[in-house]
Amino acid sequence: MSDEHQRTGEALLELVEVMDRLRRECAWTAEQTHETLARYVLEETHEVLDALDSGDREALRDELGDLLMQVVFHARIAEEAGDDRFDVDDVARGITDKLRRRNPHVFGDGTARTPDEIDAAWQAVKAEEKAQKSGGREASASVHDGIPSTLPALSYADKVLKRLGDPAVSSEAGDLGTRLLALVAEARAAGVDPEEALRRTVRALPDRPPVG
Repeated sequence: MSDEHQRTGEALLELVEVMDRLRRECAWTAEQTHETLARYVLEETHEVLDALDSGDREALRDELGDLLMQVVFHARIAEEAGDDRFDVDDVARGITDKLRRRNPHVFGDGTARTPDEIDAAWQAVKAEEKAQKSGGREASASVHDGIPSTLPALSYADKVLKRLGDPAVSSEAGDLGTRLLALVAEARAAGVDPEEALRRTVRALPDRPPVG
């Protein structure tokens, strides 16, 4: 790797320093809380998705920066939380440790090689971690546990069906929700992301002025 492409992390450290100064010297930044910033996390995530859909690499880099700012911002606020405080190093350390634990085929003696095997190993380690956090108590049997309730409905259904082992869902029922769920099951069987498939189709609709 050439010197100009070495990943030194200097730019990330500079971002942390800039956020720290803004927290101390900018009135708007200083008054923000996790709660007031919550909507921006969602907005920035959707803007990243828009950049991905557009294929605009410059826009993607810019939007990823905005999303990264939210991570650093929340971590900076968390430094002031007293007994429950954590900082950006704790955030980075946590995800680094998680990646090492859940990828034993790279960082340990795991034997997984194919994408399906790697995903299965990841899920197995994740389940073990969850059991350890529960102190050995029997985990809840709900397939909804751990799935964010704010996910778009198609993505939510996709995750639930995966946890249920992809049961057969009839599309013959008169209930619209059941028919939509059957389409999600059909997408899963075909290896298609239902959320992304619908997004692409809607974006491909002929553009024209809105009615009304």
